[in-house]
Amino acid sequence: MLRRLSLRGRLFLLLMSPLIVVATAATFARYHVAIHLSRELYDNTLLAVALTISRDVVISEGDVLTEALLDELTSALGDPVYYRITGPGGSFVTGYSDPPQMPEDVTPEPGQPVFFDSASLGTPVRAVILREFISEPQFGGWVTVEVWQTVTQRHALSRKLVIQSIILLGTLMVTAALILWFGIQLGLKPLLDLREAIGQRSADDLRPIRRWVPPELRPLVETTNSLFERLARAFALRDGFISDAAHQMRNPVAAMQSQAEAAMSAPDETELRARVAGLAQSAQATSRLTSQLLSLERVRGRSLKEFNQPTDLLAVVRERVRAFAEAQLPHDIEVGFSVTGTPRPVDCDSVLIEEMVVNLLDNAAKYGLRAGGCLDVSVTFEPESVTLRFADDGPGVPPDQRERIFNRFVRLDPDQSGGCGLGLSIASDAARAHDGEARCIGDGPGAVFEVILRR
Repeated sequence: MLRRLSLRGRLFLLLMSPLIVVATAATFARYHVAIHLSRELYDNTLLAVALTISRDVVISEGDVLTEALLDELTSALGDPVYYRITGPGGSFVTGYSDPPQMPEDVTPEPGQPVFFDSASLGTPVRAVILREFISEPQFGGWVTVEVWQTVTQRHALSRKLVIQSIILLGTLMVTAALILWFGIQLGLKPLLDLREAIGQRSADDLRPIRRWVPPELRPLVETTNSLFERLARAFALRDGFISDAAHQMRNPVAAMQSQAEAAMSAPDETELRARVAGLAQSAQATSRLTSQLLSLERVRGRSLKEFNQPTDLLAVVRERVRAFAEAQLPHDIEVGFSVTGTPRPVDCDSVLIEEMVVNLLDNAAKYGLRAGGCLDVSVTFEPESVTLRFADDGPGVPPDQRERIFNRFVRLDPDQSGGCGLGLSIASDAARAHDGEARCIGDGPGAVFEVILRR
């Protein structure tokens, strides 16, 4: 039920429910207190009436009470009063002859009044019995006074007290409900203002929220700002990917279209085969460019999320190097692999690590290795980091180009036909996703690429 309510309704219900429970319990408690109070008041009055009647009868030497006294008692108590007096030995003295039946377990003690509920002539009554010792010639001895009264006014008083309590508690509850409702409205105003401010933003406005909010809302605002930041980065990567794809795919696709049209107009089969071969080569280069673009987007997309988990980094790298070494055997290329330090599981994204290693190996194969060359791959485990090193004996990288080659679409080969210029950029992005860096070092022949992972 709470899930279907608004936040305002949830707060109101959660705050009002205990108050309603307390008010209900207080009403029942007040009801029992009212009954007890009514009974106590009327019992004390009934005892006073019993004493008054006994004194009046003794003074009048057994005569019945005067009508004036009975009217005054009835007027004071609100209900008719009946009495019966018996003298020593149970002799009837005066009063009514049909008193209410006293319970069997009730035994009047001398000088102690006994109250009980009973019925007289089919009407519920409250009665009191009082035994007193009278030192009078006519009534010398123990005299029993029985007085009873209908309970209509008792119940009326109890109901009146309960109704007053209900009205009082009801008024308090309504007042509390109004105070809570307006208090919740006022308390939620900063949240409503925040919602309105966010709602007025445009779809591409992902600036952090800078407005003041209560301390309870600051974690929510901080989380929202973090989400905005990730969304901004994701949109920037998306826009960058679209821009890169549009820029890099336009020329290859146009070239393929031209080559296909040229193949259709080939004068003979030899020329047709030559033109189709060029078309196939362009298609292959375009396919590789598409694959590299998708790989770059995959790396950047995963870097926005947390896919890190304890991984056997050494096994991941060794597997990719082994596959690369087998592929280079026909070219008489020697691939070495070494480990320094104590291997341990590394908290990383195995997919990004594989992408990084594959692209560094592919970059070495295209630009650094020649027939009969060698590539040394090493993994160094240090207390706070892991370093991957790829050293080849190829032509190397000019010092002034060692930072630039990690940019997208940068290629150092003169004809720029060997690759897409994305491999090193992918490796650099994967390293940054692990709080690391990729760099090109070395002063001797060949190129040395190092990747430092600090996670």
